[in-house]
Amino acid sequence: MAGKKFQTPKGTRDILPEEQKYWVEIERVLKQTAGLFGYERIDLPIFEETDLFQRGVGETTDIVEKEMYTFPDRSGTSMTLRPEFTAGIVRAYVQHGMASWPKPVKLWSTGPIFRYERPQAGRYRQFTQFNVEAVGELDPALDFEMMSLAWQIYDRLGFKNLHFQLNSIGCKQCRPNYLDRLSEYYRKHFGAICTDCQKRLDRNPLRLLDCKQAQCQPVIESAPSIHEHLCPECSEHFETLQSHLKHAGLSCQLNSRMVRGLDYYTKTVFEVWAEGIGSQNAVCGGGRYDGLIELLGGSPTPAVGFASGLERISLVMQEQKTAVPEIPSPSVYIIVLGKEPGLRGVTILNELRSRNISGIMGLGGKSFKAQMREADKRLVNHVLILGEDELAREEIILKNMRDGEQKTISIQNMMTELSAR
Repeated sequence: MAGKKFQTPKGTRDILPEEQKYWVEIERVLKQTAGLFGYERIDLPIFEETDLFQRGVGETTDIVEKEMYTFPDRSGTSMTLRPEFTAGIVRAYVQHGMASWPKPVKLWSTGPIFRYERPQAGRYRQFTQFNVEAVGELDPALDFEMMSLAWQIYDRLGFKNLHFQLNSIGCKQCRPNYLDRLSEYYRKHFGAICTDCQKRLDRNPLRLLDCKQAQCQPVIESAPSIHEHLCPECSEHFETLQSHLKHAGLSCQLNSRMVRGLDYYTKTVFEVWAEGIGSQNAVCGGGRYDGLIELLGGSPTPAVGFASGLERISLVMQEQKTAVPEIPSPSVYIIVLGKEPGLRGVTILNELRSRNISGIMGLGGKSFKAQMREADKRLVNHVLILGEDELAREEIILKNMRDGEQKTISIQNMMTELSAR
């Protein structure tokens, strides 16, 4: 009986070698740009205590209510595979005493994220996220820096028609008055909204503006704008940020309906939009979360950050046919013909690699033609041919696969010849 053929779990994907060149380029640009802005890398556990995300992300968000992968460990503690980075970054900030570091503390991280949601183009249940956080400064210039960092990443990756979607969702001083007004408006349209929004109305009214159901869009479109309810501090912060963006010439569209899907946001929220993958134009999103550190055990501390999924970036680059460097092929392929040449070939191959010359070798006693075909498919630059006669003379044949030039050299001089080439 044949064994079962397994498939990737729903909402996950394999990143095969032919796509890896995009990932190499994405990771290079991410690290280079983050370093240019003075951000340092931090790596976090893949799972944390469930309560960290319930308190940090928000118990009434879709992520916590519907999308988290949660399990009890052997001690009975409820643990969750991280559905986002920011709560873990804040936990690390508090735990390791980063409040005493020079401000703002600038950190970036990357790794797998897990959310049980409906898979679609560029959206998976396991995906890789790039995350940037700046902690300890309220100046809107830091919001601008964060947005500029995001912009430069996508610009360097060759994305087309970049622009920001921007909003301010106020703070704990001014937002309650707006939420009262929003709730009053929605109660008048209760019968026109979806069942999820009917539940959100009492539990988390700001999420009403984030609904994607078609029946709710007319209600969202006519909803009161939060911009009319911002306190003087939030209003000034928002106007200053817009001034920075204008002076930098970065395209920006105000969107009073954008609230993002996480409860910890305050003041600034933004997304970077670009061409690609159909109607899903957002390639990155973030904003301020000035109350989260206090909520998770630290002192009141302002902060701002953003995140982006690498799978979505890769898909857009492929769709836009972005030119990226190819991953280098092995430099040398060793063809061996016979048992003794095979033994010597292993030694030669090991020496090549010890001298930083990439190489592979024909295995399994394949014929000369079969090994040449393999060398050609692997796009190697040079082939070394070692048979019984060559070995007896301590010689080896060197063939240039680009121009077809072939010559016999001594094995003793082989390394010098290859290094020169």
